Amino acid sequence: MAALKLALLTAVLLGLVVLMGCNDSDEDEKRASHSNGTAQTATPQKPGEKPDSDEGEEGEEGPAIPAAVAAEKPAPLQAHGQQLVYNFDSDSNGQLPGKFHAARTGSGSESKWVVLSDPTAPSKPNVVAQTSTDQTDYRFPLLIADEWSFQDLDLSVKFKAVSGSIDRAGGLVFRLKDPNNYYIVRANALENNYQATDDTFKDAGKVGLWTKADSVTYFDDLKATAR
Repeated sequence: MAALKLALLTAVLLGLVVLMGCNDSDEDEKRASHSNGTAQTATPQKPGEKPDSDEGEEGEEGPAIPAAVAAEKPAPLQAHGQQLVYNFDSDSNGQLPGKFHAARTGSGSESKWVVLSDPTAPSKPNVVAQTSTDQTDYRFPLLIADEWSFQDLDLSVKFKAVSGSIDRAGGLVFRLKDPNNYYIVRANALENNYQATDDTFKDAGKVGLWTKADSVTYFDDLKATAR
């Protein structure tokens, strides 16, 4: 599995299949995952703000006015040194893992997250997987941890990009306020790249997992440590 390590606003990609370098094209640089806080190299938009003139059409950049979503239920802010670790091994196969809920940024069908047995899991026997193969491009399945919130943190996960024709991606979200407002660090096996975020959201928020479009991705050993 590939490993993705995030230290406060600094992302380090530790392999993904075999990435031979970051070959971002100009088009990749212009893309934003969506207009509300998961922008990769652009300044995030927030609900109600007027988008830039070249972001008014729905597509990779998403709708000019995103669909309304409910705010997340508050979670206790964790003090320095406190740690959250999930390996999903005590969760039931075929079910959503406990202490998490599924969400989605964008359009298309809802995400489908389930616990699966995987002989290649770093901590056997289980992983959590996003298994929906909806090919809607502007669609970002989320799996959000319910227990705690973090401001400054170390965040890591191990993941395997299994399949996907539109995208084959996986990532981590943090300082999440709702499914339209969060930071993301992500890697994409089809694009041979990884990207991080800026400093728009300064307050604490929840953490979770992220994929895009038809990506089928397995995750294991999610760990968050408050700084």
